[in-house]
This record gives sequence, C-alpha cells and structure tokens, in this order.
Amino acid sequence: MLSSCENGECKIPLWIKKVLLLAGLYHLALALWINCWPTMWFQWMSVDSPNHLLLIRVIGIGFGVLGIILVVGSKDPIKNWPVVIITLFKFLACGILFFVEIVNGFICTSCLWWLVTDSLIWLPAFFVIAWACLKAHAGVPPSRNEPYSPAEASQVYLLSTGQTLAQASENKTLAIVFLRHFGCTFTRQILRGLESIDNDAKRNGATLVLVHMLQRGAETKYLGERSGIPRIADPRCELYRAFGLGKGGFLELFGPQVWWRGAISIIQGCGVGHLAGDGLQMPGAFLFRNGQIISSQRARSAAELPNVKELFVKLPEATSGETVSA
Repeated sequence: MLSSCENGECKIPLWIKKVLLLAGLYHLALALWINCWPTMWFQWMSVDSPNHLLLIRVIGIGFGVLGIILVVGSKDPIKNWPVVIITLFKFLACGILFFVEIVNGFICTSCLWWLVTDSLIWLPAFFVIAWACLKAHAGVPPSRNEPYSPAEASQVYLLSTGQTLAQASENKTLAIVFLRHFGCTFTRQILRGLESIDNDAKRNGATLVLVHMLQRGAETKYLGERSGIPRIADPRCELYRAFGLGKGGFLELFGPQVWWRGAISIIQGCGVGHLAGDGLQMPGAFLFRNGQIISSQRARSAAELPNVKELFVKLPEATSGETVSA
C-alpha cells in the first residue's frame, strides 16, 4: 500500500521518505561538484566547456536549492507534494534533453551512464511517489478513522426522498448504483442508459438508487429530467467505503481496457466533462435489503458498467443473510 489516510492525515511507507532524502543528498553533492569543478562534467562528456563558468555555478546552486528542499520535504512527502512533482519533471526534462543530444551526436554514446544515474534510476520511484501524493489529495477526506459497516451506514445516510437507507430497504430491495464523478465518460454512459437500468430494477421488484460524490442537490444539473430517481449524496465517499469501494489503482483507472472503452464511449457521443467528484473513486452496483448487501458487483476497472440483470441472476443462489458477488 502506498499510503493510508485517516482524517485527512496520510501515513506513507518509510522507503518513500528515504528516496526523497537520497535524491536531496544527490542534488547537494551534484551542486558541490559543479561549483568546485565546473568544467569536469564537460570533460567527461567530451564536449567543449562554456566560457561563462558563473552561469554553470548558478545552475549548480539551483541544484543545491532543490537538494535542500528535497531533504526538508522528505519529512512529509504527502504534504510537500509540489516538491515531488517539480523533481519528477526535472528528471524527465534532463533525461529527454540528454537523450536528444546523444542522438544528435553532440554527446558521445559512451556517456549513457549519466542518463542512467541522473534520470532513469530515479524516474520509476518518483512516478510511484507522485501517484501516492495524487491519491492522498484526491477527493474530500473522510471524517472517520474506520469505515462504516453497511448496516451502520444505512442508519446514517439519507435518500433524496428523506428516508434513511435502512428505512428505504425495509422489506424492499434497492438496486444501488455507485457512480464515478459526473465528468467521467462512463458515468455519462450510465446516465444515458439510466431508463433501461431503472426498468431492469423495476421488473425485479426493486427501486433504483444512485449514489454520487457531490453535495446534496448539486447532482440535479447532471441528471436533468432523470432527477426523479432516488439519490444519496456522499461527498466524503464514506458510503462508498462502507460498501467496499475504494480508490482505483493506475491500471484500474488508466489501463488499456479503460482507454479502449473510453474511446468507444466518446465516439458514441457520451463525451467527457470536468471533474465533478473524486476522479480516483471506483464505481459499483449492489442489491440491498433490510440493511444488508445481498448481491454485489464491485467494478474491476473504471470502464466496468453496472449490470443490474446479473445482480438478480445471482440473487437466488444466496441464502438468508449471505452476500453474493455478481
């Protein structure tokens, strides 16, 4: 796990702090080397040294400043995420520029070791750290250390009808669809086919309920004439967590299948909108009755759409009180 967050405070593995500290010390050593021996690097690269050594030393001082910032920022990488992003871009830019100069013949190919030591060995770790920072800062922090259980959440969360989830599910089956953010093309695809999903639920004697991540009432501009469907606002994603839906990993959100299905969705006219909710939150669909999950469908990728029919196909296999995965 890259990070665990409680009440807006995120704990991260020690190796992340060590990588930032090591990168800071590397840049401090580089700054010292450049300022003490400003022409040595050019000699090693077999290229002519610039005449303005002052400019080289200024660049060295810049590396030193970055090193100090990295050393200080290593104490709390999540809080100091801009340092991570700046350093990541520095490694990317230097690596690309150095590679271009090798291709153009300005720097000899025998100097590829510098490309490795100054960019390539750092990039994988900094990509991972940047992703951890993004996950930590995405969305609104939850208000609880421990997630609700489904039964607890059903007593707390209200539908747009004014009933609690527990009251609405008393002796009645709810088909609950947890949406991704409203700008997501897959959410738009769901909303376009919402009438069909609603009819599937009604044919099986269930009531469709939508869960979204906006403040109560803010969803109506996205739903339009479909605003009559019961809804639950969950801006902190605590109901999502109660039902076992967390934030997606990189492949779950940006894998080949997501890109492929996303392209098809856009071509079909669903489009893409601005971020309206936590962009990392995963979707899902559930059958809920008497405060219990009786059938579940947790999405394995952001592109996976709810299949209410499949939820009901699996339902007869469940005995009383069991949870069935569809």
